[in-house]
Amino acid sequence: MLKPLLALFVASVLSAPVASQPSRGFDDSAQNLMVVLRESQGSNKQVESLVPMGKAKARLQDGREVEIDTGWFEYLGDMHVRFVFDTPTSMPNASPKDLERLALTPEAALELAVRNIKRVYGEPKAVPWNDLFEVKGKSPDLDSSYFLDKEFWNAQLKKYPEGVVTLVAKRGGLLFAPLSDVKAVEGMKKSVAYLHSSSERMRVSSALYMFKEGKWSVYQAPVGARTQ
Repeated sequence: MLKPLLALFVASVLSAPVASQPSRGFDDSAQNLMVVLRESQGSNKQVESLVPMGKAKARLQDGREVEIDTGWFEYLGDMHVRFVFDTPTSMPNASPKDLERLALTPEAALELAVRNIKRVYGEPKAVPWNDLFEVKGKSPDLDSSYFLDKEFWNAQLKKYPEGVVTLVAKRGGLLFAPLSDVKAVEGMKKSVAYLHSSSERMRVSSALYMFKEGKWSVYQAPVGARTQ
């Protein structure tokens, strides 16, 4: 799953100018740092934390094999975090050297990136969607990133102190319901696998997650996952 993505990532890194040079062609300042969630197929990480995925090998189209630190971090369940810079047409990856240049730890980068998303694309809004609530901002590509906004989810706990169950099957499909809403939660349990698989290249996670007491946990394991 990750090999084609790694090849594309490596190719972009090798062809990109040095980060500090204006010719890089986009704003690589701390104020433009954002974050996205992507799938780690087969994973089922039980503890919410940022764990470096480390170096990986990828073969380029010209046959060269290279080893590179992607700067991606395993997060929870079958999801990993990528730091990116926002541009009108794409979201180039931020490398480990970028975080070093910006003097940011991964945890500080995550907090800053979420703040930047909310500043540029708005505070997340919970909109009724059938039996559920849909979390939306001004960019569908970044709706799933609001999963990482602890301020928003802690606000939900004030309404639903028993906890909330969340589905983030695709980039533009962050849904949740109170844990106490048995019908809505059962509906998510039954539909998450289909919503995930049918999202094709836009998919994020086949798991369900619960937010309670200020932290996330896996509520229903990803499809075909191995526990980590």
